[in-house]
Amino acid sequence: MNLNQNPLVNLAEIWTDFLNFWGQAWWIEVFTTQPKCIYYFGPFADRQQAHLAISGYVEDLESESAKVIHLKLEQCKPKRLTSDFEDAVA
Repeated sequence: MNLNQNPLVNLAEIWTDFLNFWGQAWWIEVFTTQPKCIYYFGPFADRQQAHLAISGYVEDLESESAKVIHLKLEQCKPKRLTSDFEDAVA
């Protein structure tokens, strides 16, 4: 363990990992048309944290010429962080 690291940060990470293990963490689900993909960003311990992070992820995708068509906050445990749209919907 890094002695300079804040113990509260460690506790928050442990809590988020626990929530994610049980499928209760929050994830940002982003659907794009170019490319036709579904991206998951997270995990987050609560909905508000996920909501506050949305704009940064959208900006990153758009800077890579992705066209975002839909966003959703989900309590889930995604199997893959990026999926082709057709594979994810099937």
